Amino acid sequence: MRNPPFVTRALPRAAAAMLALALAGCATRGVEAPDLVPLAAVAPGVQQDMRYHGADNFMGRPVAGYAAPTCWLSRPAAQALRSAQQELEPLGLRLKVFDCYRPQQAVDDFVRWGNDLADQRTKPSYYPCVPKEALFQRGYIAARSGHSRGSTVDLTLVVTDGLRARQVLFGPLADGAEVDMGTPFDLFDAHSHTEDADQSPDVQRNRRWLRALMERHGWRNLPEEWWHFTLRNEPYPDRYFDLPVR
Repeated sequence: MRNPPFVTRALPRAAAAMLALALAGCATRGVEAPDLVPLAAVAPGVQQDMRYHGADNFMGRPVAGYAAPTCWLSRPAAQALRSAQQELEPLGLRLKVFDCYRPQQAVDDFVRWGNDLADQRTKPSYYPCVPKEALFQRGYIAARSGHSRGSTVDLTLVVTDGLRARQVLFGPLADGAEVDMGTPFDLFDAHSHTEDADQSPDVQRNRRWLRALMERHGWRNLPEEWWHFTLRNEPYPDRYFDLPVR
């Protein structure tokens, strides 16, 4: 997997202004604009590897709606991630996010890809044991996503100091590497279930530790995906947004 540069500063002002204009446009159509903020402005210690902006994802290409490789979240969600990151720092660990707010147009792009049964390019890496025609039935692809509400993240842990990280986690813990969670992000398979019994004891402990960390800071895990967390008290529980990521 590629390991892009660590995002350490807030989104450039021009990009922030562009999203503000989009939000204003949404408001003028009689819809309350969501309070979305760039994660880097709130929690600069969180690493960002925004997979759907590039080609390193299950579609094998950039996804519609991702004009920039930037994590945007509702303000409470960004603050809750900052709280989790603050707990991790003394332990030699860091959060890495793969996806945050996801516009509806991206979800629609997922659906188009799922219906194109001729495109099987990424099957060996992302759904080797699942027929593509079964992705909808098994819930891997759907017409709506909680990510579009602005308070759901896909993430993992990265080691910053292996000696300290060994106090709480297990398995190989090389500095700069992702913690071993048994499967890569976005593997469409039962092995991605948080409580998959086929994983090694070390991987099972690592997944449970990540889940417990996130629960302490107000998140709940999706049992089918060890990397997927939604803020329990999300501010927009019934609304799905389509503002592009800029």
